[in-house]
Amino acid sequence: MNIGKLPLVSFVAEIFTATGATDAVALEVAEHLVAANLKGHDSHGVGMIPTYVHNANVGHLQVDKHAEVIRDSGAVLLVDGQFGFGQVVGREATDLAIERVKDTGIVCMGIRNCHHLGRIGTYGEQCGNSGLVSIHFANVVGHAPAVSPYGGKERRMTTNPFCAVIPRANNTPVVLDMATSAIALGKVRVAYNKGEPVPPGALVDHNGEPTTDAAVMYEKPLGALGPFGTHKGYGLAVMCELLGGALAGEWTAQPGNPRDNTVVNHMLQFVFDPAAFGGLDNFSSEVEAMVAYLQSTSPATGHDKVRVPGEPEQESMAQRLEHGIPIDDTSWQGICDAAGRAGLSASQIPS
Repeated sequence: MNIGKLPLVSFVAEIFTATGATDAVALEVAEHLVAANLKGHDSHGVGMIPTYVHNANVGHLQVDKHAEVIRDSGAVLLVDGQFGFGQVVGREATDLAIERVKDTGIVCMGIRNCHHLGRIGTYGEQCGNSGLVSIHFANVVGHAPAVSPYGGKERRMTTNPFCAVIPRANNTPVVLDMATSAIALGKVRVAYNKGEPVPPGALVDHNGEPTTDAAVMYEKPLGALGPFGTHKGYGLAVMCELLGGALAGEWTAQPGNPRDNTVVNHMLQFVFDPAAFGGLDNFSSEVEAMVAYLQSTSPATGHDKVRVPGEPEQESMAQRLEHGIPIDDTSWQGICDAAGRAGLSASQIPS
């Protein structure tokens, strides 16, 4: 099915209001999730609703909690999310970083104990649209690992996102936002729900043999999701685990920490003003010249043009705003079932 942005946001907000969230919080989370779908990141969109509702119902997600500053050293800040909606905590923390940068030029911020932060690129775009550069290292804990280290076949980490954003004066920012796994776990979930294979090179089965069958992540005997780019992606995943998890969150995926079948994110983010280097005009002109240079190359076979990071999301958003957001039947049924568990009546749930 395809559904428009506005009715989907309205329905999702109703679900979270039913879990006990305020109208403002429910709407912010709904808009964040739907924006992820619009930008082509269905893995971080409304398909997460069943997980959110379950975690709210069992107390893992505290729907009324917000960002709390627990350490303030000027340019270094530590924020505790108190297991509130990551979409709200992440935005509040990034607002604080953007405001503080006006005085310090740079902010190093740790954000800990957030329920699922959603699409990390959202916070990067928040910075980029304010004319700031940002770099984000996040880890994912609270449940069993899903990603094997390079050279191994057993699960030891999760998808550990990395994001970096460069502002552009008269254009949307350059946004690199990616899982350090071969693909996001949510993309495996979407493929599993659709009964489709995942791209080659992303998964191994329980014997460590390559497979395209998404079921190895959900049906025993379990396989694992691998890192992107072999040892290079694995190395970046480790840095996300140690910087986002060990430093900012003091909670990594190692088995001495809780695994309560929830989703917790920690993130270390750097936000800084490029003007602090003194050459803002030259920086901006070099960014534009380099983007134009990259895009001037002739397309290779199978490609229509060269894109810079962030452009595919803008193209997806334009297409989905016009034609609607596609949601597979299994995911939609899961969302509707979750709406019922949240407390919506049958008449409030679209048929």
